[in-house]
Amino acid sequence: MHTISNADFVLRLLVALGLGAGIGFERQLRRHEAGLKMNALVASGSAMFVMMASFFTEPDRVVAQILPGIGFLGAGMIMRDGVHVRGLNTAATMWCSAGIGTLAAIGHISLAAIGAAVIVSANIILRAVAQWVDEKQGCDPADSQ
Repeated sequence: MHTISNADFVLRLLVALGLGAGIGFERQLRRHEAGLKMNALVASGSAMFVMMASFFTEPDRVVAQILPGIGFLGAGMIMRDGVHVRGLNTAATMWCSAGIGTLAAIGHISLAAIGAAVIVSANIILRAVAQWVDEKQGCDPADSQ
């Protein structure tokens, strides 16, 4: 069992909130369902559950429930629209935000920041690459959302 100081708790929680908000900002700009608030809350909630778990003798049992919980939220973001499925990237981004919150909670703040930068970069760069590939193949750009 491990205890965490109030100052460490606040710092880690604020880092998770800020990095989650950073990830969500990019999603908000693109008008996706899970934007700034959702990603900030997912990262913060994950951080709080991980820090709370450190007070128990079997913290892995609490932490192990974060992924299914986020999966449940993410499943709500996935919609079928005719032959198209939308929301997969949004759900995956929320899942990644949970990972960022988890890293912040265990004190790996620099790794959490690197992870957040990679997630935002992937959403920006890979979206452009996917659109370019779709244009070259004559596909509907809505398919790569």
